Amino acid sequence: MASIEVKGGNKLKGEITPQGAKNEALQILCAVLLTEEPVIIHNIPTIRDVNKLIELLEDLGVRTTFLKEGSYRFEAKNIDLDYLVSDVFLKKGAALRGSVMILGPLLGRFGKSRIPRPGGDKIGRRRLDTHFWGLAELGAKFNYDAEKDIYDIEASNLQGKYILLDEASVTGTANIVMGAVLAKGTTTIYNAACEPYIQQLCKMLNRMGAKITGIASNLLTIEGVTQLGGTEHTMLPDMIEIGSFIGLAAMTGSEITIKNAGLEHLGIIPKVFSRLGIQMELRGDDIYIPAQDHYEIDTFIDGSILTVADSPWPGFTPDLLSIVLVTAIQARGTVLIHQKMFESRLFFVDKLIDMGAKIILCDPHRANVIGLDKQIMLKGIRMSSPDIRAGVSLLIAALSANGTSIIDNAEQIDRGYQFIDKRLNALGAEIRRL
Repeated sequence: MASIEVKGGNKLKGEITPQGAKNEALQILCAVLLTEEPVIIHNIPTIRDVNKLIELLEDLGVRTTFLKEGSYRFEAKNIDLDYLVSDVFLKKGAALRGSVMILGPLLGRFGKSRIPRPGGDKIGRRRLDTHFWGLAELGAKFNYDAEKDIYDIEASNLQGKYILLDEASVTGTANIVMGAVLAKGTTTIYNAACEPYIQQLCKMLNRMGAKITGIASNLLTIEGVTQLGGTEHTMLPDMIEIGSFIGLAAMTGSEITIKNAGLEHLGIIPKVFSRLGIQMELRGDDIYIPAQDHYEIDTFIDGSILTVADSPWPGFTPDLLSIVLVTAIQARGTVLIHQKMFESRLFFVDKLIDMGAKIILCDPHRANVIGLDKQIMLKGIRMSSPDIRAGVSLLIAALSANGTSIIDNAEQIDRGYQFIDKRLNALGAEIRRL
């Protein structure tokens, strides 16, 4: 288990550039399986989950060529489907949540696939029903081996169909889209996720020769084609990292400029943080956050307590609710955080309370944060990171605290944030790996 030591109380200053989007990467990288022609991808984040997925693709037979930092050339010409029955694949696939994203591409191109039950964050139930049900509607047949915890899938004749999704799942939508682009006939997906990650995937597939319309809406229409070609693609800046840096600047009273933030793709994110009282200046494609000694939480028009809740895009992403919660600790005022999607995602709040935060955990989905207004500083403690976003929230809390903190299980942070210690140390933080 990896640990990091964090000395709190430093004010940071400088410029930082967000990494490529993790959630986009897991889809885009698997899309290379849809063609035997070369695909070049830029702005790939160097993080644990992405590195493991690239390793998995290489094991499958995808030829990867490093071009420069963040850029790779992929060629999925000689795919070894026999690898799917190996113990090595079952072990690697089970340890990586993103492994489920190979399902749609392999079914679309080869007509069969095999996946173990994937791992990932321990943030509550993360069902795969939408993935499986949507692909089954296209003609895939699933067989589950309960003893080995493995799904065998056959789809020799995928046919387009009207599909109404039971939830607007981002990864579920992506898997179904990748299965449908090579299916016969027309597929219509209603209640599709429309996050920027899905928009990026659909635009990339269209450049490869797919015929997808309705991009950026919740109604996608896909006319199946017989084959796809190569393309070149650049990933968006990671909106979750951008939100994390905004919260970090506020908590530590720091002056930070987030460079090349991809403002047009951030949706409601800047507005939500501004309602916490955080000042921001949008300069071209950059976000400038001045040093603030105080920031005050807004209220609703009738004066009632502000509620920040997650919802499907273009609503507020659930991945940033942990960041909003920790940022509110040192605000002036009160906010109710409502995490609707995952019932275990707020289970790091006890560590923040141990640091001195005033938080009432109402139930597994709601927490009431009473801001300290920087009248009382958090104190450094030893704690453990349960998942990626909670890990960075604890890191932000530690950087704002008096004294030294140690965060165990820090590899959770590395799963989603690229060289986070080196990048923040360059701004004046003191983070040391133990």
